[in-house]
Parts: sequence; structure tokens; C-alpha cells
Amino acid sequence: MAICSPQALAKCIDHTLLRPEASADDIRRLCAEARAYGFASVCVQPVRVALAVQELENTGIAVGTVIGFPHGASGTAVKVYEVERAQEKGASEFDMVIDLGAVQDGDWQLVATEVQQVAKRVHATGGVLKVILECALLNADQKRHAAEVALEGGADYLKTSTGFASGGATIEDVRLLRQVAGERCKVKAAGGIRTWRAALAMLEAGADRIGCSASVMIMEEALQAFDQTAY
Repeated sequence: MAICSPQALAKCIDHTLLRPEASADDIRRLCAEARAYGFASVCVQPVRVALAVQELENTGIAVGTVIGFPHGASGTAVKVYEVERAQEKGASEFDMVIDLGAVQDGDWQLVATEVQQVAKRVHATGGVLKVILECALLNADQKRHAAEVALEGGADYLKTSTGFASGGATIEDVRLLRQVAGERCKVKAAGGIRTWRAALAMLEAGADRIGCSASVMIMEEALQAFDQTAY
């Protein structure tokens, strides 16, 4: 993806705050930053969805949350329930961690059923489902198979990482997911993306969205590179 301006870059960023100790004031600050820079969305823990929705009312900035986070081990019915509760509070984008243990077991039917059921619930209200594969914990064959299963199950995005595992997004993983996805769905790179150049590299490798907590620093670097001081 070619980025021709800081504004275009901002529209590719999910401004993220998932630290468990984040306070209400931290969430308000996150939302203020999203308004200031025009980010695509904010991504917050489920308990902070209502606050983020309130802070971003009438801005056009989406509120996203995480499901089965960060280990993917909460079970399909629990994940569906998490989606339902977040929908009630106003979330429209959902980043779900697949059952990583099932992937290691080769239980692809369980993974497929999980994605299908969560996707059905997300799409019932017009939401967007981003399926987190946690690539750092998978081998190449598992990544490809998990990506195919997620696509067939209804994923709108294939996402590299939670940011809470042993590694985050890599150029190689983004390219692999883009290759598998083709034009069938989008790709989100997340985990360890902290500079403007790193963000651009992920987009050039095939990502459509960047999930990061260093969004403001990235935008300040971008504005300086484009010799801009304000929008």
C-alpha cells in the first residue's frame, strides 16, 4: 500500500491501549489522540468500550475491542458472549485470538467452528472481525492453514499478533498473510511497530491496517518527514 501523506497513514492505524492497568483517564487520552490525528479506530479492553464510544461519539472513528485475549483459550461460547456484550456497548471492530492450543493439536475443525460462530455474531450487526493468528507461536504451515481456516470462516482481516507473545509483526509474516488472503480479506500487522519507517514497511509488505500503541510517535515522525506541523 502506497502512503502519500501523514493523513493517509493515520487512516491505516488502530490506536491501541490494551495494558491491563490502563485507567479511565488513559482511555480518554487515547481517544483525544485519535480525534487529533484522525486514526481509523481505537482498540481497547472490553471493559473500556463504553467509555471509548462515549468519547468518540460523532467522530467517525471506530471503537474496537479484543476477544479471547490474549491467549485465545476462553472457548467458543465465551468468545461469542464477549462479542455480544461489546456490541451492546457500541464496539464495531473485534480482534479475536484463535484457539492456539487447537492449532497445535491440529484440530482445525474446532478452529473453523470457532471462527464461523464468532464471525456470524460479529457480522449480525455489521461489525468487522480481525482474527489474530499469533504468528510468533506458529510454524509456516500452521500460519498458512490457520489463515485459510480463518478466511473460510468469515474473517475480514488476518492479524499477525496480540503484542503479548514472544514476538510481534514481521515483514515475512505480513507477506505470507497477504499471499494467502489475496483479495479475499485484509491484513492487520500488530506488535512491536514503533516507528514511521516500520509502519510503512508493514504497509508496503501488504498490511492494510497497523495496530500500535506508539501511534502518536509514529505520526510525529511522519509529519516531520513530510515537513508538516499540523493537519
